[in-house]
Amino acid sequence: MSVGLIALLDDVAALAKVAAASLDDVAGQAAKAGAKAAGVVIDDAAVTPRYVVGFAADRELPIVGRIALGSLRNKLLILLPAALALSLLAPFLITPLLMLGGAFLCYEGAEKIYEKLFPHAAHAHEAAIADPADAKALEDAKIAGAIKTDFILSAEIMAITLAAVPDGGFWTKAAVLAVVGLGITVAVYGVVALIVKADDAGVAMAKSQAGSLVRALGRGLVVGMPVFLKVLAIVGTAAMVWVGGGIVVHGLEEYGLGAIAHAIHDWAVAAGHAVPAAAGFAEWAVGAAAAGAIGLAIGFAIIPLVGYALAPAWDALRGLWAKPA
Repeated sequence: MSVGLIALLDDVAALAKVAAASLDDVAGQAAKAGAKAAGVVIDDAAVTPRYVVGFAADRELPIVGRIALGSLRNKLLILLPAALALSLLAPFLITPLLMLGGAFLCYEGAEKIYEKLFPHAAHAHEAAIADPADAKALEDAKIAGAIKTDFILSAEIMAITLAAVPDGGFWTKAAVLAVVGLGITVAVYGVVALIVKADDAGVAMAKSQAGSLVRALGRGLVVGMPVFLKVLAIVGTAAMVWVGGGIVVHGLEEYGLGAIAHAIHDWAVAAGHAVPAAAGFAEWAVGAAAAGAIGLAIGFAIIPLVGYALAPAWDALRGLWAKPA
């Protein structure tokens, strides 16, 4: 009896070790996949705060909360099952879809730059959302728009995650996708909540009687947050361009067109050798800059395609659907 109990305990211990190893593997792969999706995550955090602009302070956190719930629904209930089905039924489509997502990121980043240089009505569809006099309708429309934008960014995050675990089993992929989806959503919208309430905290600190240092910090927050938001937007745009360009370049490499990827690698290595004291940073900077340049070229090439072909075709289709039978 005691021998059987000892054997059972040995089996339980072995299973526990296997489970712990699996959890470590999932955590490690999730961390790697999350790092690869960092550019999209930065842009997600940079884009979201604009959806609460113009609302009363007491509505900011509820709006962020509703967007976060919509983001979780996008990732866990729609995109995760779709990604798993894709990996089982049509894994050959992962790279092309990833490249299309990368091209979309390039377009979005380039379009933001173009809009700053030459203001235009490329996003006119976002303007006609609701009557500003109806606060509830405006809030609902803003949240719906944010969740739609999040869906696109979340799809790219999940595609990057899926591509980062090509050899994992079904349940490993499911676990990694779930961990990345949940972790990124909590991180992004937690940061967004802090950002949108930082100015209110700054005002409260500036008016407090806690001491001159606290008041000075509060004034610093009030003055610094608009600058921080602008910097975050710039970083987000740059991240979209270099991540999108990098995705397209690596996708081409998978199809045997690796000359661009090899050239970027050689430039990065040469930069690392030129600056041995900061070799890692130099290699990353050169690689990101080269991928960003390619991403900008792709994005600017897509802008006229969207403006003169895809958008009119989409409007025509919507018109056909809207016609009564």
